[in-house]
Amino acid sequence: MIEIITKYFPELSKNQVGQFKKLQSLYEDWNQKINVISRKDIDNLYEHHVLHSLAIAKAIRFKAGTTILDFGCGGGFPGIPLAIMFPECHFRMIDGTGKKIKVVNAVAEACGLKNVDAQHLRGEDEKGKYDFIVSRAVMPLPDMMKIVRKNISNKHQNALPNGVFCLKGGDLTEELKPYANVVEEIPLDTFFDEDWFKEEKKLIYLPL
Repeated sequence: MIEIITKYFPELSKNQVGQFKKLQSLYEDWNQKINVISRKDIDNLYEHHVLHSLAIAKAIRFKAGTTILDFGCGGGFPGIPLAIMFPECHFRMIDGTGKKIKVVNAVAEACGLKNVDAQHLRGEDEKGKYDFIVSRAVMPLPDMMKIVRKNISNKHQNALPNGVFCLKGGDLTEELKPYANVVEEIPLDTFFDEDWFKEEKKLIYLPL
């Protein structure tokens, strides 16, 4: 169902469409060996994983040269779809589970992504500085911020200030309370009209 991607991102190049098309067979193949996506969800790869990740690309168009850290990247989301979308940006992808990083590296290589650097690493041990941190429901935001705040650069180059983009679901009132004055909570059905995105799915943006 690559059409769900081109529907919302008609400006994609032929090469990018080709890279997105490869993801279904790559993840199906890897899922046989390592369970990176729930078995029942692999048929919804493009809607529930790829397009979900690309909600970030609806909120911000990263400038060429932007550096992004995918914290707790799992099998490659949101980093891999974003790396395809923004080939001029650099994506550092880390996860504490080595076999998931093996999948990320294999998928990046198969898609010809030169802008991905994936490492088996805990967030506490990541020393680099990045313009933005991205993640998909890794842990509560206050816990995550304790770990990644050190990794956010204070040199801004994008339309939005450097900070964190998290894809999350459910009622986030308590979780976001410490950041009530600055955080943005964007329902994903702002961007996408499929029913799945109406189920309390949100993009959280927390500027530095």
